[in-house]
Amino acid sequence: MSDNNTVRKVDSVPSGSTAKDSGAPLLQVRDLKMYFPIKEAAGLGRTKKVVQAVDGVSFELKAGASMGLVGESGCGKSTTGRMITRLLTPTAGEILFKGTNIAHLKERELRPFRRQLQIVFQDPYSSLNPRQTVSNIISTPLRVHNLVKKGKELDRVQELLERVGLNPEHHNRYPNEFSGGQRQRIGIARALAVEPEVIIADEPVSALDVSIQAQVMNLLEDLRRDLGIAFVFIAHDLGVVRHFCDQVAVMYLGKIVEQGSREQIYGAPQHPYTQALLSAAPDLGTIRGVPPKERIRLVGDVPSPIDPPSGCRFRTRCWKAEDICATQEPLLEPKAHSSAGHAAACHFAEPKVDLTAATA
Repeated sequence: MSDNNTVRKVDSVPSGSTAKDSGAPLLQVRDLKMYFPIKEAAGLGRTKKVVQAVDGVSFELKAGASMGLVGESGCGKSTTGRMITRLLTPTAGEILFKGTNIAHLKERELRPFRRQLQIVFQDPYSSLNPRQTVSNIISTPLRVHNLVKKGKELDRVQELLERVGLNPEHHNRYPNEFSGGQRQRIGIARALAVEPEVIIADEPVSALDVSIQAQVMNLLEDLRRDLGIAFVFIAHDLGVVRHFCDQVAVMYLGKIVEQGSREQIYGAPQHPYTQALLSAAPDLGTIRGVPPKERIRLVGDVPSPIDPPSGCRFRTRCWKAEDICATQEPLLEPKAHSSAGHAAACHFAEPKVDLTAATA
């Protein structure tokens, strides 16, 4: 396989970035919550219920770094990304960008921050307006934020197209004239147009062919290295996250259940859910404490976010669950055997798996 079709592994924070600087984090998410009310027929006297899509997510991101949010579909990853960019207004919690809480700013107050926090959507087909040319799609944010002089828009559009690996002369074409991978590059160019400091990449390669996925991932890696952009990378593909992200947060049913560096999460996962996810990813090889070709099979379905289990939300599918798991919610905190920066929300967290119980 050619280099263009192979994801380049990131062994450390790119040179020139400030991800490891001792200063304050660029982005801080604190106890973020998003509850969606459920509409019910009026006059029936029913108690109003909510979908607890995200329930108390916290993490930090430094300039130039990359945080991976992983988990099953419906765990709240994308909702978290949309709150960070304020496409959704959080029910509660804080989103601190350079020390300013933007979680509940009004639109006029929020506008200066929209430049700095951009998003690349999962579906490159629905995220681009089919009635607009590529030039119009990319130049719209330039006009909105007054970033180029009149008459210079086309030059900037062509510069951005070239930066993402597309032919600058194709600026007058429409999205339906491009492939899926090319459309995603257009979406990336649109995000780059306003020179952001943080990009939320919401499963940016999941809708693409495998060979194209590697090319787009390599492009994102180049942008991170060359421009110092920080990424919140949302994905269910653990292999992609392992290659791209410095830090990883594992989500389950609206909460982060384990968080740490790439080496900690993939080398010594402590939470049973993390161990189960990694055991199901064939391209990751053996994880510590799990023999080759062994897979942890979770029983039961993911509970409803309308009425999540008491205590630990994972307990209904966990082979380690005991009485305390139903009555006391475990805190996301370092354990006695953890290395610095590694935290898990489990009463019985440990970096080894009892396969007799786990696969029973």
